[in-house]
Amino acid sequence: MNNINTYIEHTLLKQDAKENELIKLFDEAKQYNFLGVCVNPCFVSMAKEYLKNTDVKIVTVIGFPLGANCSEVKAFETQKAIKDGADEIDMVINVSKIKDKDYQYVKSDIEAVRNACPNNILKVILETDLLTKEEIKKACEICIEAKADLVKTSTGFVKNGIGAKVEDVKIMYDTVSPYGLKVKASGGIRDAEKAKALIEVGASRLGTSSGVAIVEGMRNI
Repeated sequence: MNNINTYIEHTLLKQDAKENELIKLFDEAKQYNFLGVCVNPCFVSMAKEYLKNTDVKIVTVIGFPLGANCSEVKAFETQKAIKDGADEIDMVINVSKIKDKDYQYVKSDIEAVRNACPNNILKVILETDLLTKEEIKKACEICIEAKADLVKTSTGFVKNGIGAKVEDVKIMYDTVSPYGLKVKASGGIRDAEKAKALIEVGASRLGTSSGVAIVEGMRNI
């Protein structure tokens, strides 16, 4: 798989990320021609400036990592991110409301962000480590109704969480692909073998902080 770099959103979301680490992320994204970089909202303008005149997409996260912000706050955060230069938005679904089967709330929450970025790619993070298989499928169905562009597995912030699992990505792909949505796998993707397995079951994006290792490892598969 010679084009693995075109799947990768090179990611740095840890809360103690320093400027030199972000610059390293941006440099690697340019060197390996990754699809995008994913950073916290306060670093969007920095990323935009550093990666100007490149094809690297600027991705940021909304309502991260818990998804429990009010919908109005998520919408405002999205508008600010777009103004700062974000190309794509990864919002966290309200997991509590999924658990309580308050599906109308979940849909309107996603729609609030969708309306705040009508011309940008919107991905919805389901946090699959916290959901049953049935809840994963239902969350995907809501994302279809709310007109998201992609569904995404994980934030990577669940304690003892596994992150992207092949079986979960397959459920997500089987549910959304007939409606034109795609799947982003993220969380715990650290090597080429895992990346390849996730792509084979339907992932078209990979969110990972191990992009360089994956590209280098793919050469040995």
